[in-house]
Amino acid sequence: MSAACRKRLMNDFAFPKTLVIIPALNEADSLGHVIGLIREHAPWADVVVVNDGSTDSTGRIAEANGAVALHMPYNVGIGSAVQTGFIYAARNGYAVAVQNDGDGQHNPAEIPLLVRALLDSNADLVIGSRYIEDRGYVTPWQRRMGIHLLARLISLVTCRRFTDPTSGFRASNRRTIELCARVYPYDYPEPEAIPLLHRAGLRVREIPVTMNPRYGGTSSITPLRSLYYMIKVVLAILIGLLRKAPSLESTSQQSK
Repeated sequence: MSAACRKRLMNDFAFPKTLVIIPALNEADSLGHVIGLIREHAPWADVVVVNDGSTDSTGRIAEANGAVALHMPYNVGIGSAVQTGFIYAARNGYAVAVQNDGDGQHNPAEIPLLVRALLDSNADLVIGSRYIEDRGYVTPWQRRMGIHLLARLISLVTCRRFTDPTSGFRASNRRTIELCARVYPYDYPEPEAIPLLHRAGLRVREIPVTMNPRYGGTSSITPLRSLYYMIKVVLAILIGLLRKAPSLESTSQQSK
């Protein structure tokens, strides 16, 4: 979508109260740039940075750029960091929460598309997928194979087709916010959350998005870690299926 179309979308559409959640661990090189792009492309949204025990200036940069900074006492991991953002969103009455990484791979220009897709569909969660369309994003073959296998497993479990279950670029409505504030996977949250939400009766869909190379820092995912990750997340999903499905009733009762 062109810049002119995105601008028209923002002007013609009344966006609800929206929070952009950025989990960040040592993202000082890119965080200020990411927050600036969010301000430019989603000016109606508030931004919260969950500073997950960073040892660099991530927290100070978040505050200097006008974001709410939630400082974790130590590195609690991506799942707990994102859930902290959901708790903040639930307690402060946000209708929509968007997850956006702090490394610059997620394109804030497409936040309006995620939110609009969420509101225009019957979905409770919309995931931005790199693989519905070929938009030039290059994934190392080891990681691409692992993502493909996870997508096949999750599609089988949910009886719905998914292409990018590891994508952390997502928009959630109020029902999803409240459930994730209460129950959220802490180890491998992106792929584990899809069957979790599906079993709770929530609707999940994907839309195509364009993702960028990292703006700063380096990825910690090596080929060996990719294999280790894939094995552990498959086991986590299968074990999760043996647990009782989360109930939306307690979520609705908490919101009253």
